[in-house]
Amino acid sequence: MALAWTIGETMSAYLLKTEPSEYSFADLTKDDATVWDGVSNPTAVKNLREMKPGDKLAIYETGDVKSAVGVASVISVEVKDPKKPKVKVKAGKALKKPVTLAEIKANKLFVDSPLVKIGRLSVVPLTDAQFKFLAAS
Repeated sequence: MALAWTIGETMSAYLLKTEPSEYSFADLTKDDATVWDGVSNPTAVKNLREMKPGDKLAIYETGDVKSAVGVASVISVEVKDPKKPKVKVKAGKALKKPVTLAEIKANKLFVDSPLVKIGRLSVVPLTDAQFKFLAAS
């Protein structure tokens, strides 16, 4: 089974985790765009390499927040070094209401998701339904 599921014809969706004390969704919004790099887990790196311009992103803040807090999109993907891909991310909007990890775990859409099965994974593929659930908040 592929790690990234198709959204429509050409787009996929992913969840990016960030520690808000290091770089929050508010920082991304202020900057408008940033390069998402510094990921070391091999599965997370693979997920970054698979991204394409236009892919949708849910931004999840770890630490004390433990919630999906906003959406963004992929502008570009540079894979000159396959072990250190650089994904340029453009800020979208903050969610009206953050979606907590407890709400995510309680939703049957996420029962088989790496988000709940591999909690330390910092770049997680999402299905269309999972992204819509998070983005609708």
